[in-house]
Amino acid sequence: MNPVPPVRKILISGASLVHPYHVDRRPPARSRGPDPPESARTLERVQAGDATTQETSSNGAVAGVRNRRARQRALAIGASPRPTGDRDPLGELKELLRTAGVATAGEVVQVRSEPDPDRYLGRGKLAEVQAEVARADANLIACDDELAPRQERNLEAALDVPVIDRTAIILDIFADHAHSAEGKLQVELAQLEYNLARMRGLWTHLERLGAGRIDGGIGTRGPGESQIETDRRLARDRITTLRRRLDRLSRNRDVMRARREASTVPTVALAGYTNAGKSTLLNALTGAGVAVGERLFHTLDPTTRAYEHNGRRYLATDTVGFIHKLPHQLVDAFKATLEETRLADLIVHVVDGSDPAPERAEAIAAVDSVLDEIGAGDRPRLLAFNKIDLLDTDARRDLLVGEPGTVGVSATTGEGLAELRDRIESTFEETLREVELLVPYADGGRLSELHELAGDLERVERADGVLVRARIPAALRHRFADLELDGAAPASE
Repeated sequence: MNPVPPVRKILISGASLVHPYHVDRRPPARSRGPDPPESARTLERVQAGDATTQETSSNGAVAGVRNRRARQRALAIGASPRPTGDRDPLGELKELLRTAGVATAGEVVQVRSEPDPDRYLGRGKLAEVQAEVARADANLIACDDELAPRQERNLEAALDVPVIDRTAIILDIFADHAHSAEGKLQVELAQLEYNLARMRGLWTHLERLGAGRIDGGIGTRGPGESQIETDRRLARDRITTLRRRLDRLSRNRDVMRARREASTVPTVALAGYTNAGKSTLLNALTGAGVAVGERLFHTLDPTTRAYEHNGRRYLATDTVGFIHKLPHQLVDAFKATLEETRLADLIVHVVDGSDPAPERAEAIAAVDSVLDEIGAGDRPRLLAFNKIDLLDTDARRDLLVGEPGTVGVSATTGEGLAELRDRIESTFEETLREVELLVPYADGGRLSELHELAGDLERVERADGVLVRARIPAALRHRFADLELDGAAPASE
């Protein structure tokens, strides 16, 4: 049977949406019978690729995870400035929990300019949270920000309930959706970097409890300071190993990318907020057949497919979706994958046009921020509003008039796809130059290259070769300078 993949070790015993260094800080309950099997009570640790649990088959483990997570009831909490309009300040957190398979039992928001540095929320609001936990029968606290280890420990001590932050939830969703070898390595790297800072809190707590068994936790005796350093060293060693393996995979990706660039086929990256419909749009443009879903972060591994328009070939790539407050660990771990966006000739920024205007503006700003962070802020960009089939005529008109230079599409119905293809083509047309070349019959490879660059060629057979008129990228004109009838072109433009 296939072992549970290391990427799943974000969970305790593959069951709960709690990061792998979480410990239930309540006193252990007295045993009422024989201990459960080791696999049911051992804390899986994201370090050195080591699983201390008895492993089951991957399919069975995932099914068990979902069944047990369905029993988790999270109280969503957040600290943010006063929301504007009808926007739900915790709407995205609740959607993340839904994607992770956890029910939202209730929510508490504190309006404040910034979170409390020690407890995330103020003392008075914590009392309200504690009362809401009891009222809603919640067994988990889900926080809308990434918590510092100190904040997390203080919250758990004050509320007597396990606490998980936004970053850990997103990492867990990524772990569920990673399918390729590279994707799994990237998620494991992000998990390790996230948990490295949280090791001290775990071992300090275990040292205080001594060698007693922690219900649902780790079966370890006398950890102490040396154990902290050992675990950190093992984690850092594993991080180094993962980075080396990802570097090798990145070099392979670079080779494939170099081949695509050598072919000079225009490349288009579909970027945007998660769940904006990028995969559906790729399928509509290219007939790719990429799996799509209504949950967040359904696509992690980039998919590149070719399509033709007016005789010219294009390569379109579906990329991982972005989100507000995207964890920096993921941006770092997925940097090789995000290169597909940074190096594309054109970025089609896909936006969910059916979102309310405030949420749409926030999503656009979040994507722009990530594009800047990965060095793609200066790439040519086309804004495409997807899902316009969900809008009435007036709303559709207001959307497109309010955003000049954009295009409205429906990847589901096909509406607007022809215009999108034309707009992509026109973007590249601006960089094309018309040339007249005489290609010797013995140089058929150059004709093939021209056809790939320019699509349909205007050609006339002559005794000394083929006379070709074509529009090619100005930056590549120098490659055909020796064939131009009016003399050599500049070395580059």
